[in-house]
Amino acid sequence: MVNYRPTKAIIDLAAIEKNLEVFKKQAGKAEVIAVVKADAYGHGVVEVSQRAIASGIRFLAVATPDEALFLRKQGIDTRLLVLGATPEAFIPVAQQEEITLAAISLAWLEMASKAANPKLRPLKIHLKIDSGMRRVGVFPEDTEQAINFIRQNHFSFDGLFTHFATADEESGALFQQQVKEMRAVIASVSDPSVMIHVSNSAAAIMHPDLAYDGVRIGISLYGIAPSAYVENQMAIGLTPAMSLETEIVHVKKVKAGEALSYGATYRAKEDEWIATLPIGYADGMLRGLQGQEVLVRGMRMPVVGRICMDQCMVKLTEEFPIGEKVTLIGKQGNEQIRMEEWAEKLDTIPYEVPCILTKRVPRIYC
Repeated sequence: MVNYRPTKAIIDLAAIEKNLEVFKKQAGKAEVIAVVKADAYGHGVVEVSQRAIASGIRFLAVATPDEALFLRKQGIDTRLLVLGATPEAFIPVAQQEEITLAAISLAWLEMASKAANPKLRPLKIHLKIDSGMRRVGVFPEDTEQAINFIRQNHFSFDGLFTHFATADEESGALFQQQVKEMRAVIASVSDPSVMIHVSNSAAAIMHPDLAYDGVRIGISLYGIAPSAYVENQMAIGLTPAMSLETEIVHVKKVKAGEALSYGATYRAKEDEWIATLPIGYADGMLRGLQGQEVLVRGMRMPVVGRICMDQCMVKLTEEFPIGEKVTLIGKQGNEQIRMEEWAEKLDTIPYEVPCILTKRVPRIYC
């Protein structure tokens, strides 16, 4: 497909492979589960999944049944876990497609037992334990009841897992409580065929002793640290996989005192060269990024005026030609703009940044 607009997200699949190798080494004998939910955090689920599998990954995780089924339809036949809730209608589909589902409550297990087709292979189950996140999962004290129910019905009990709420924070009270809860649960499961996985990216980085049988690597698969605290503490190196680029499509000199864009929120303090870029909030460059800098010839230059749906304006240091490359996220010369910088500007977390880039921005793979 030809893309006539110069705005694009460039995905470095070699960087993703490099990050996978880092976590394989970090995890030791534990298996690395590549989390590719939300279109692989905006990086492109098919391409990322294919590269992960080519790199030796044998287990992927997604958030929804639709994401799992999409991967199956794209020819991805490796082990596949749905981390979130799954409705009744999907149970026989999961059996047919060999998709593993998270058992998120006793009520869900009862529903799934009735929905499962006894003529198909047993439904693959990973039992989710709510050790403190309070999102989904069986309470630790109900683990034995849940396991007994699984073993008495048309299920295959393949795994047990939890999710840490504060593994990326310095304060460790809740994290330590969750670890304590899970150690007690794990001690009660004597079946070595049941895969135990409790670590997300942050826990895999900060607490390699909790690797057990597997670690789920999500945000850090894409070269992004789970938090500033983890980044400052971690002993491993991550390589960002996404950069965002466009080109100047229009340049004009604005006179001192003239206003720019909607609401006239910016006025030129002197005669200024202003460039228009073909990217706006419909692409994921939200209005809150007004004032954020971009890179032109390795120099930082600010976005001025309100960001429009499809375009935004940048104050240049001098006149630059139409077609000049502009980097919004990534490296140019000796400068770099990281997703963390956008996140700070938007008062959010880096996870959100690649996910808000819309489908209108083509992903180009290298």
